[in-house]
Amino acid sequence: MNDIIHLLPDSVANQIAAGEVVQRPSSIIKEMVENSIDAGARNVKVLVTDGGKTNVQVIDDGKGMSETDARLSFERHATSKIQKASDLFNLTTMGFRGEALASIAAVAQVELKTRRRDDELGTMIQIAGSQIEKQEPVACPAGSNFSVRNLFFNVPARRKFLKSNQTELTNVVADFQRIVLVHPDISFTLYNNGVEMYNLPEASVRQRIIDVFGKKINADLLPIEVETSLVSISGYVGKPESSKKKGTHQYFFVNGRYMRHPYFHSAVMKAYENLIPAGEHVSYFIYFAVDAAAIDVNVHPTKTEIKFDNEQPIWQVLSAAVRETLGQFCNVPMIDFDVEGKPDIPVMGTMTTIPQQPKLAPSTYNPFKNGDAQSSYSRSNGWEKLYNKYAVPERDGNDASLVDVNPEKDLPIGGDVLDESHLQSSLWNTAALDKGTELMPFDVSVQKFQYKGRYIILPSANGLMVVNQHRAHVRVLFDQNMQCITTGGRPSQKELFPMVLQFEPSDCVVLEDLMEDVCSLGFDLSNLGGGSYSVNGVPAGLEGIDIQTLLHDMIVAAKEKTNDIRKDAQEALALTMAENAAIVYGQILSMAEMERLLQDLFATKSPARTPDGKQIYIVIEDKTLNAPF
Repeated sequence: MNDIIHLLPDSVANQIAAGEVVQRPSSIIKEMVENSIDAGARNVKVLVTDGGKTNVQVIDDGKGMSETDARLSFERHATSKIQKASDLFNLTTMGFRGEALASIAAVAQVELKTRRRDDELGTMIQIAGSQIEKQEPVACPAGSNFSVRNLFFNVPARRKFLKSNQTELTNVVADFQRIVLVHPDISFTLYNNGVEMYNLPEASVRQRIIDVFGKKINADLLPIEVETSLVSISGYVGKPESSKKKGTHQYFFVNGRYMRHPYFHSAVMKAYENLIPAGEHVSYFIYFAVDAAAIDVNVHPTKTEIKFDNEQPIWQVLSAAVRETLGQFCNVPMIDFDVEGKPDIPVMGTMTTIPQQPKLAPSTYNPFKNGDAQSSYSRSNGWEKLYNKYAVPERDGNDASLVDVNPEKDLPIGGDVLDESHLQSSLWNTAALDKGTELMPFDVSVQKFQYKGRYIILPSANGLMVVNQHRAHVRVLFDQNMQCITTGGRPSQKELFPMVLQFEPSDCVVLEDLMEDVCSLGFDLSNLGGGSYSVNGVPAGLEGIDIQTLLHDMIVAAKEKTNDIRKDAQEALALTMAENAAIVYGQILSMAEMERLLQDLFATKSPARTPDGKQIYIVIEDKTLNAPF
């Protein structure tokens, strides 16, 4: 019987290794720019074409390589960074395994020009699919110039999984930002299809953050700094009022290297507990300095997952440092019991009158008429606060905000009270509408009423129908927005005084790509250059909505779509705009408004669920209602 085990050819082994190291064009930029940093470069230029799928070029002014080193650099496990196994536990460089260039050359066409400062001539090497095609002396500047063309040209199965140019560019920018934020002492530039996106001179950490994300972020940054024997932590965290549901910038760095760390993220967010709305996040840029022997950066091929020897105590230090910063700069109340003497406690005068608060709000009370969204009242049966801390209810579909406009008139059923716990229970997950339950016919003009400013309740053919008014309106507006995109446009309301908005370079690229669809929704934008846009018109009916936040959310939603299908981006725009413009929870509707909403809902093709799959209505069947009796 013949032997069946054999050694793989180097070219095949390198392609397999490339699957771990090189996943997309952004992986190439990460690896090559990190090599430039290790080579002592002070200026690094990155150029991409078609999101990096056609070409990626990295030019640096580092120390360069000799002819022999240039040739060896493409061999697998060839490295100048480590000599023995123990070096793996005291790493101070970005790259060290010697796999990056070999992996890139295995799945792309690579050209390298490099020269040391003391050499008269440099070396040019061309390699494709791990095969050296040409090597010769060449006149070139000191440093290294890598050009990587046609990624995965010899692995069609891998190339077809690359996303659209826009998606790949988004990933390129993300990896570029992670590198430049941790190396503010180095100058970087980034070009896409010949157009400059970033030009970042040497700067301080704070200035680098501003240069990358725009001047607007400067006002939101709070400094954080703490030094212990275990870890030194510095950087910036966002003010609580700058929190967002998505699109925040959250970065951890350790010893000059970007990392993902969910555990440390929880430490930061713990410090913001009760300071920001549930489900929202803040930006942060936090830099750790620890003993190199106390971390393991070799856990994952991309080196973004890092293991710490002392994670729990570092978690405590981090959370305490963030809390201290928030207490110092944001007037967060804190009590220090270690101070000498008695604390200063304000004392009311004997003539001070404390107004009596009614136990029950009158039936005509509406908290949104006087803007007092902080007020609350209690009942003997244990009702808790019924308003959240915002003057305007959320418009984003979050179900956390409950408003009871008439707490004394809950819906009685056979002597019981149907409170919000019934309507937010597993009923919304049982999906009776998906089980073939007959919901029609019913007449939307029959008697109906609004419950707690969030549900519309009316009889149906076989029970009681409960409609989530916000989700219903999202469904209606989404369909209208999609029709505007596909059939010719929505009316635009011109601005008497156009506002000027500033966007990050990466957001500008997405916005330009989506400009036709954005305009079809009723926006009129003019590119003023430098990331600035003039808003000359907005969609009719968006009064009172923060246009900058809306456009930002639309861009973020479009970025999250990874398929090369234009409809995905169009749906993301339409849904984001619908969620921002839909009826808010707590908005009181007239009988005519409820009837119109229901008519519009059941005129849509998919009235049962929102575009992102949330259930719009439930039917409490007769047998369920009759069961207790």
